[in-house]
Amino acid sequence: MKILGHLVVAACLSIGIASADARTVIQASSMTNPAPTEAFNHFDHFESKPISMTAPFAGQSANEAAVKKIQENLDLRLNPTLAGWNAAATSATPPRVLLIEPRIDSIKFIGGGVRFFAGALAGSSGVLIKVKFIDAATGQVIAEPEFYQHANAMGGAYSVGGTDNAMLVREAVLIADYINANYANAVGGRTGVEDARDIKTQ
Repeated sequence: MKILGHLVVAACLSIGIASADARTVIQASSMTNPAPTEAFNHFDHFESKPISMTAPFAGQSANEAAVKKIQENLDLRLNPTLAGWNAAATSATPPRVLLIEPRIDSIKFIGGGVRFFAGALAGSSGVLIKVKFIDAATGQVIAEPEFYQHANAMGGAYSVGGTDNAMLVREAVLIADYINANYANAVGGRTGVEDARDIKTQ
């Protein structure tokens, strides 16, 4: 048992050393997103693509699980809204289509299993998603806001991953709120940053 305990401690320390704090690795460019070039209600039909993720983040089980949870929460909040907008009468012929394409820019997610064994040594969780809003007919990018959230290492440890998972829900809420806020008027919105340490410096 003593040997097993030493192995667990060694594993935890190695995870802690290898895992940089997400706050220093994943950062947004600002506290606010600029307004789209036009309000979303200028479009008649809305198509939301699944969240994409490429290397080096894709293929890592914790990241894949995190993206799945963000997608589930985004669908829960966004799909009814888009269904209502798509059901409204069109104002243009042919109808104008707005493509919504979210993609993972950066992510580091600490799952519950790692939190249980490594606690705060595993570091913070963080995620940055960029969403392109594209006029399907012209290919013009109407907006490309970014959305940032993090969960600090100590909070993750005390909650055994609870705050890490809550981060994913907040990320989905930020995206859905931006889309709703910019439907009637182009006003921009929050990136989710609340601390200057989370903003990239030039």
